[in-house]
Amino acid sequence: MREMDDLRKEFENVSAQNFNGNPAFCADGQCDSDEEVDLKDYPSYTEALYAKLIAPHVSGIYISRWDIKDIALAAGDSMAIHPRKRMFELLMKYATSKENMQAVLDALENHMEEKIAIYTEFMTSFPTSSEVFQPKIDKARKTMKLFPQIIEEYFE
Repeated sequence: MREMDDLRKEFENVSAQNFNGNPAFCADGQCDSDEEVDLKDYPSYTEALYAKLIAPHVSGIYISRWDIKDIALAAGDSMAIHPRKRMFELLMKYATSKENMQAVLDALENHMEEKIAIYTEFMTSFPTSSEVFQPKIDKARKTMKLFPQIIEEYFE
């Protein structure tokens, strides 16, 4: 019986932390980190860009396999459907020159702007949804500000 009381107390503590605005953990990946990770901290630029661009908890936008295929097509590459990470790796093999990378980043920016427009429409139609979509829009804008740094870091 004592174990059940201990478990109940632990659950109440975690619940109190989560509901009082100080989450004990970040289940949905929405928590912001104070430290800024440098692109040089990754073993390869493909890994760095995958972590910064494709991870939805970082970029604010989920990019599906079909989205990667569309981005590649807009940038001038054609690819088959594979797992997301493999498709991104293939896209980065295409983007080995500054011009191709710029085309990929431009296509990605256009894709993100389309998603932001959808989020904005949701927020306009359903104002209470802004607490869900505004952080995603902010993350997407922050990610797009990273694009010139990507070109400078890897292609200059």
